[in-house]
Amino acid sequence: MWHTLTRVRAMLIANPKATSTTQRARDLLVRAFAGDVQVELADTQHRRHAIELAARAAREGYDLVIALGGDGTVNEVINGLMTHGGDALDRPALAILPGGNANVLGRALGLPNDPIRSLATILGALRTRHHKTISLGHVETAEEERYFTFTAGIGLDAEVVHAVDVARRSSPGNKASNRLYVQSAVRQFFALTDRSRPALTIRDARGREARGVYLAFIANTSPWTYLGPRAVYPSPRAGFSTGLDLFGMRSLNVLPTLSAILQMMIPATGGPRGRHVVELHDAPELTVTSDRPIALQVDGDYLGTRTRMAFRSVPKAIRVVI
Repeated sequence: MWHTLTRVRAMLIANPKATSTTQRARDLLVRAFAGDVQVELADTQHRRHAIELAARAAREGYDLVIALGGDGTVNEVINGLMTHGGDALDRPALAILPGGNANVLGRALGLPNDPIRSLATILGALRTRHHKTISLGHVETAEEERYFTFTAGIGLDAEVVHAVDVARRSSPGNKASNRLYVQSAVRQFFALTDRSRPALTIRDARGREARGVYLAFIANTSPWTYLGPRAVYPSPRAGFSTGLDLFGMRSLNVLPTLSAILQMMIPATGGPRGRHVVELHDAPELTVTSDRPIALQVDGDYLGTRTRMAFRSVPKAIRVVI
């Protein structure tokens, strides 16, 4: 990984548009690292720019890439790092300074939900050379392939992500917030989503099949997301040391949907149960096909509509400084 702290060469990739990121915060973080780490600051300029920057860091032999931003920025950084072949030891390690709205991966790893407060944790881990190697999920479609850290969503979930993106683009001052996500989800569910024709068929590596599914979450870890301080658990057994978990719904009627949501909010329930729920645990591979183009998102990044998606678990893929 690295021999002494003074030899660590790092690239700090910052999303200047992230919810809680400011120029002052970026400058403060660079100065805080400067005593221990040789830091290059790189601001993202456009969508997927963090992929390009992280890929360059991997090619040029950086020891560490620090992602300052939300889950979308972290996802892009990881996809850039994964362009470099070999195993986790051949790639730069990753450090996360959460700067978005949900910050699911950072919080799932135990980081404070704030970049400044997370700084002390990361500096301490650097000094003790402590890291955790985690798995990733991977999805391949006819159009592209993408790694994800905590979840991929198909159907209603991805439609909501897209609706939030559209709302933010139409009003540049409209920050991502729990309120915006909830409002978009309610509108999508009652007014826009097709709740009468299920489109999805899910197959696992053993040939088991579930038809007539409306939506699916494929989880690499748990929780699925956060609403403020509250974690949401559709697949509470998912974790970085196992394969992929799946949660799906065979009905989008109000009562079964409300029942599933309530069970997601209470970890002691063990996750949603019932005749309308489809679940899988620790799957190395999954294939999801759709009768019609259906929305897909990974780690909160909307990828468009797809008809066939092949998922697999990638064990011990990335080292995270924690």
